[in-house]
Amino acid sequence: MPEKITRYQDAVALLDRAQKPKAQVPAYLLLVNRRLGGRLAAAAYCRGRTPNQLTAAGAALSSGAIAVLASAPWHCAVGFAVATLLLAGYVCDSADGQLARLRGGGSPEGEWLDHVVDAIRTCALHSAVLIGMWRLDPRPPAFVLVVPLLYTTVSVAVAFGSMLGEKLLDRPLSPSPPSMLRSFALLPVDFGALAASFALLGTRGPFVTVYSGLCVLNLLFAARLLARFRLALARHHKNN
Repeated sequence: MPEKITRYQDAVALLDRAQKPKAQVPAYLLLVNRRLGGRLAAAAYCRGRTPNQLTAAGAALSSGAIAVLASAPWHCAVGFAVATLLLAGYVCDSADGQLARLRGGGSPEGEWLDHVVDAIRTCALHSAVLIGMWRLDPRPPAFVLVVPLLYTTVSVAVAFGSMLGEKLLDRPLSPSPPSMLRSFALLPVDFGALAASFALLGTRGPFVTVYSGLCVLNLLFAARLLARFRLALARHHKNN
């Protein structure tokens, strides 16, 4: 962003004009998280903060949520605390990239750090769910313990498959035109939906049902996305 920014309001306005494309973006990320992240990025810019500091703040908030999830009794207050910490960390995850744009562009090191933190958060979060379920019931039904393992596998496959696919294609996967209907349809694969589901932690049955449902929907999304990448790579190889 070449414009010189001197005020918080100027930074917010500039970020609002320079948001990422809206195609294939879940509604929570599009309507809530990016906007909150933009406000946080503008405030951080005015205070001389760096993107890596926001990445670290997001990692700290997420780590706190994961530690509570794995070690504390699953009561309503614990659920709200976990959800709040995860959602706050998600805002920081959006803000670090926007702050980088305000400062003139990010760095390979910063982008690498952001992805590493995301990968650790994903694996640790579902591992904490598995630990918490086992703590509540050392002999739960098998499917209850399989769900967090499956959720981890799906999340890692989507992240790794997408990044490697885009690298091999030398471009992003061809997006669909922006659509609010599609954005709302993608809500189940947004991290915000997963984070919010932990507010149900005090009611174990509903939480397990919602968490398992999100896992299944993410599995279906992953199957479709990875199939699209495979087809695009086959065409790319044929044309080259």
